[in-house]
Amino acid sequence: MHPASSVIIFTVASGLGFGLLTWLGLGLPNANGWAAFWYYALGFALAGGGLLASTFHLGNPQRFLKAFSQWRSSWLSREGCLSVFAMAILGIFAFGAIFLGANWQPLGYIGSVLAVLTIIATSMIYAQLKTVPRWNHWTTPLLFLLLSLGGGALLALQTSLGLILLTFAGAVQLLAWYLGDGRFQRRGTNIGTATGLGDRGKVRAFEPPHTGNNYLLKEMVHQVGRKHAVKLRVIAFIMMILMPIGLLMISYAVPIVVLALLVHMIGTFVQRWLFFAEAEHVVGLYYGKR
Repeated sequence: MHPASSVIIFTVASGLGFGLLTWLGLGLPNANGWAAFWYYALGFALAGGGLLASTFHLGNPQRFLKAFSQWRSSWLSREGCLSVFAMAILGIFAFGAIFLGANWQPLGYIGSVLAVLTIIATSMIYAQLKTVPRWNHWTTPLLFLLLSLGGGALLALQTSLGLILLTFAGAVQLLAWYLGDGRFQRRGTNIGTATGLGDRGKVRAFEPPHTGNNYLLKEMVHQVGRKHAVKLRVIAFIMMILMPIGLLMISYAVPIVVLALLVHMIGTFVQRWLFFAEAEHVVGLYYGKR
């Protein structure tokens, strides 16, 4: 699928933001006053900025409020509702910590749960799609959650937790790549099953549906070369997982943690670009692209 920059920024930034807010709601670190202000400012900026970036991928961004009305059936709508609830609860919790020196911990716990549910809802927008077999697997929400909480732990300077979570994230990422590579073929979906004509013999397209480009080809049928995909996987895994872990094993000093975080973020952007670029949508079967 087409790796739109707005969606990449959205998933990476909001994931880190809600990951950080999760730890802050749990009291890790237990900050007050100006220290709490900067922590929460960063968390809300990343979470809110990421959500704002996602609206640029909408056909009519001015109608984004309608996305909140479909929470019964849409994971995107559930994500929007959960994100608002999470930031509202954690905003009250942050107000007490910053301006009153108060520790309303029950609110923090509720906000943390809502932040985690927001991350899961974001991942389920993609994991629910049976039309994209690579995404339609339990590794997708698990990887989103581990990367968000792992990166958020580094932002919160919870380095031991970050080290553990990034280690698990690396293992799940390798598993997701290994299991995902042949899933489209294993599903048995082809132009015959897509058209319902497979029982009559081998089906092939007589001619393209049209001669020009269209929205489906632009958004759903992006293709990345195997050689380039392997290189990008190596770059993503080294920067997203191996380098941060290596740096954290050297020292927990703040400058080292910040460097590990920056490298991790760059690697996550590469991984997320590849997450979209490698995804094969079944609609490509109609255009002879699969």
